[in-house]
Amino acid sequence: MYIRATGNISPQKTFGHGPMDDSPVVYNGNRLTAIEPEYKDFIDPKLIRRMSRIIRMGVAAAMECLHEAAIKTPDAIVTGTAYGCLDDTHSFLSKMVQFNEELLTPTAFIQSTHNTIGAQIGLMLQCNNYNNAFVHRGFSFESALLDAMMLIKENDASNVLVGAIDEIINASHTILNRLGLYKQGNICNLDIYQSTSKGTIAGEGATFFLLAKEASNTDYAKLDGLHTFYKPANAAEVEQQVNNFLQKHHVNISEINLIITGKNGDVAGDKIYDTLSTSVLAGKQTINYKHLCGEYPTAATFAVWLAAHILKFKKLPAIISHQPSSQKNIKKVLVYNHYMGIHHSLYLLSAC
Repeated sequence: MYIRATGNISPQKTFGHGPMDDSPVVYNGNRLTAIEPEYKDFIDPKLIRRMSRIIRMGVAAAMECLHEAAIKTPDAIVTGTAYGCLDDTHSFLSKMVQFNEELLTPTAFIQSTHNTIGAQIGLMLQCNNYNNAFVHRGFSFESALLDAMMLIKENDASNVLVGAIDEIINASHTILNRLGLYKQGNICNLDIYQSTSKGTIAGEGATFFLLAKEASNTDYAKLDGLHTFYKPANAAEVEQQVNNFLQKHHVNISEINLIITGKNGDVAGDKIYDTLSTSVLAGKQTINYKHLCGEYPTAATFAVWLAAHILKFKKLPAIISHQPSSQKNIKKVLVYNHYMGIHHSLYLLSAC
């Protein structure tokens, strides 16, 4: 199936449809914050006031995606999120404590549920078609994407709006920081791969894709396959999963022009990527992306978006690589990502 259009709000200047900006946005610290667009261009100002930040991000990314695809009403809407609407959840729980569980307004609770973003998109589009949300931790986007692929394969939909959204708020950042997930000190996001310390940097984002059954002359890329696996025992099992995935799709590793890995600067978590680079993926051109968007459960959406853009514009953006030789003949891209060493995913994309 084909990626017809995209919409991406991230800590980088990724909103819009042109080639990726060559100058990365630099952050000092262990938290990256999404760069938000002018929402009034996509959402009625009266509705904006009632929406929390993550809902605005999700709706704007989805609307931008549909606008590019020139589709008013998709055949289905599928979303994934691991954290959900954290700000609304935190607000509701805080008020429960503050007011001793009395005189609570229901708005924050209603908007704290994980399917709020997909529901809001459906309401704004007046779309009564299939609408589903997945909350599967590090597999949230993968589950949503698999559902979208099944809808198209089973002829239940000819196009599907699919995406994932996650945010980081002060409370969640403090908790995860205390648990040791993030690096300490004034670290620059562009230097995380040179760091030998434990932990990574926090990120967030809202990314949507319009998947279509039929090809068009405006497609970004073909989505050839998706595979997930849970808690592999060792590196040998990961290598076997990669080999099996490529064999299933009748692709030889020599045909892969680019590997995008989920390296995030955490010494322990990055070991598997280093191991694969000397075995099954040895000699392949490899790039990383989490210095741009940070780490979060649905960060793989940024990698898929990046792969689609590289295949459409037929070159690596300077923000990723400055090697002139790397800007030619990129026809097949393999994305390998894992979240906390538990949830592993593989994507195969190719040029149209």
